[in-house]
Amino acid sequence: MRSARVPAPAPVLVLALAALLAACASATPVADTPSLDRTAWVLSAFPGRTLVADPAATLRFEGGRVSGSDGCNRFGGPYTAKGDELKVSSQMATTRMACPPEIDAQATAFVAALTGAAKYRVAEEKLQLLAADGTLLATLDRQAEMLAGTSWRVTGINNGKQAVVSVLAGTAPTLAFGTDGRASGSAGCNSFTAGYTADGSKVTLTEPASTRKMCAEPAGVMEQEQEFLTALATVATARVEGDRLELRRADGALAVSATKDAGK
Repeated sequence: MRSARVPAPAPVLVLALAALLAACASATPVADTPSLDRTAWVLSAFPGRTLVADPAATLRFEGGRVSGSDGCNRFGGPYTAKGDELKVSSQMATTRMACPPEIDAQATAFVAALTGAAKYRVAEEKLQLLAADGTLLATLDRQAEMLAGTSWRVTGINNGKQAVVSVLAGTAPTLAFGTDGRASGSAGCNSFTAGYTADGSKVTLTEPASTRKMCAEPAGVMEQEQEFLTALATVATARVEGDRLELRRADGALAVSATKDAGK
């Protein structure tokens, strides 16, 4: 008997099989580099350099722009990121404060690392800025931005007259966010409590309730206290940057600024 002859695959069928195999190969999952947009970081290490930790150098990516503090001056400018590639403009706007030599040197090195980075890597809550050849330029830790369980010393208050003023000498307004949805602290003379809600950067506080003590010293303390409590009730957003907190109104105006209590 003659054996049955198996017909050779048609060219069209061969091409279809090849296309199917190629599609399957391209569908193999590939780990994506996490997006930097809407992330915030604090400088934690330089290769071969002892870090000056205070004040902290910070970095935030949002809406195609970077902003933060180099530990001495504020900066801001555009950036682009694609895959693991990163490009921060060297033409950033900065403030021009003078700082001690060791802080100034670190600030210069940080900005050089940021604008000199060609790639980045995010792993275990750390951001690594890398040169084009993969050399590590700087390491940053993810900024803890949760308010619950934090305590702050107030440094600036919106007085309701289109100005943010420093707190009076001899007063120490404070603000603490509990884990139970309650905020509390000292308004400078009286203690206060308020409810708060936080959802990402959105934060609101209820009208604060305070004790009824009167303080005569220092002069202006009672006026400052009322301005502070009024400002708290206008808060719409919060931003934590290093050891600093900015509470802003819905129109973007600063309502209250504060620094973190040591060890809290």
